[in-house]
Amino acid sequence: METINGILLKEMLESGMNLLSNKSGEIDALNVFPVPDGDTGTNMSLTFSAGVKDALNVQSNSVSEIMKVLSKGLLMGARGNSGVITSQIFRGIYQGVEGLDVVNGAQLAKALVNGSRVAYRAVMRPVEGTILTVVREAADYTYAYAMDVEDITCEQVIAKMLEESKASLERTPELLPVLEEVGVVDSGGCGLCTIFEGFLSAMRGEVIQPQASEKRSETAGAGMESEEFGFCTEFIIRLSEIGARNFDENSMREELATIGNSIVCVRDDDIVKVHVHTLEPAKAVRMGKRHGTFVKLKAENMQEQHDNLIDDDAMKQAAQNSSSAPKAERKPYAIITVAAGDGLKEMFKELRCDYIISGGQTMNPSTEDFVEAIRQVNADHIFILPNNSNIIMAAQQAATVCEEEHVQVIPSKSIPQGLCACIMFNPDVDFESNLAEMSDAIMTVKTGQVTYAIKDTTYEGLEIKAGQFMGIKEKEIIVSVEDKVEAACALADAMIDEDSEIVTLIYGEGTTEDEANQVAAHIQETSDVEVEVNNGEQPVYSFILSVE
Repeated sequence: METINGILLKEMLESGMNLLSNKSGEIDALNVFPVPDGDTGTNMSLTFSAGVKDALNVQSNSVSEIMKVLSKGLLMGARGNSGVITSQIFRGIYQGVEGLDVVNGAQLAKALVNGSRVAYRAVMRPVEGTILTVVREAADYTYAYAMDVEDITCEQVIAKMLEESKASLERTPELLPVLEEVGVVDSGGCGLCTIFEGFLSAMRGEVIQPQASEKRSETAGAGMESEEFGFCTEFIIRLSEIGARNFDENSMREELATIGNSIVCVRDDDIVKVHVHTLEPAKAVRMGKRHGTFVKLKAENMQEQHDNLIDDDAMKQAAQNSSSAPKAERKPYAIITVAAGDGLKEMFKELRCDYIISGGQTMNPSTEDFVEAIRQVNADHIFILPNNSNIIMAAQQAATVCEEEHVQVIPSKSIPQGLCACIMFNPDVDFESNLAEMSDAIMTVKTGQVTYAIKDTTYEGLEIKAGQFMGIKEKEIIVSVEDKVEAACALADAMIDEDSEIVTLIYGEGTTEDEANQVAAHIQETSDVEVEVNNGEQPVYSFILSVE
């Protein structure tokens, strides 16, 4: 293809989206840390799908107009660091083709370079050996190649971009020793290669088709094993004037398939009925609200032990966000935080948190989730506590989007950091004092976590077997054993020193109070610290330890 017009661009985007969705499980598996958070493929897929589905509905065949909508959709749908960086890459590409209805090879090559530059600027401390390296090296080599080829075609540019992306991806272990030790390439870079592979396939006449919904939802549905747990979510919407013109049943079904199964979507004139089994009913609600107003809405829990993935309060918040319900009364301060598990959420509520976004490890909220929270709390000054290093960039992106609000992201990387920051919040002092105290607080606490290994591996010389329980101090795996209590005790021993005064032990899903008391007893027998035990009911982590 010599040039790219709007029709071809939509085919490329659809092909890239489908291939990324099809391979998201493989990309998830390229996880360095053997913990259940290998979600790069899922995050990139959900991010890219959010933008592409909006772009495919653009009536214009102008490349610039399609890319503008894509860029906005990616921005709002971005999940995890990989998703945010992907959104920035395509934001830069859009800037490179802005105002162009049709793009030629030289223009495309230049836009790709701009995409890499914008992505680098979005990251405070870029790490080489990641998706950033892949896009930069590939774009630079492609641009140099394009400048030496007279009348280069767009197909040649994308083919070269894919070739150089794959070559750069293979070099990522040379730049990040941990990749070489574990024997994988960078997962984000792999996701980017997958997108360009889908693009090239469409340019050569074969648009990649999605796999069966059942296969895609195994990963996107956060490990949903059957249709008999999660939430049976049903709603009826009355289409708005714009929704009536643009709504497509097949597109809606495909979007719902990224979060669940047992999908029914039928339209009768301006009324749409939707049914889906999902662990993320709030996301299904947000999908529906874009098209109109709710006539009826309900979500029923099909298996009580999976409540921790999203609670009734989150569902009510989603319904309120999806309707014309008024915002909360204006107030001086609000705190938005991220947590999964009823016990953890209650702990944050007791510490004056105004809005708790359901999520965390394996369930990274999107930029849009934060934007909705910001708009709902209706405060003069808003603090956001992401409580996970992979969520910070999405929160920061939301703060940028909501430029009319005064939003400050405090980069808490763990639940203990978030709780400590909340403890230091004082509604009676000024913003700068609160910011200083809360920011200092996250630096004074040590975080430990016990979770299970998802694969056999060797990490920094420690042999780890799938199914074992690992004790992780910050980012260092201290121990990997068969018993969770043994792992927690060993972790506590490694974390507590002569300066430690207080240990907060938070036990999660699948862990009993008796097991938590065994760990607490060990800590009290081996140290002089004060121990507080809480039931956080959090998924993924058997224990979370906070040492101050």
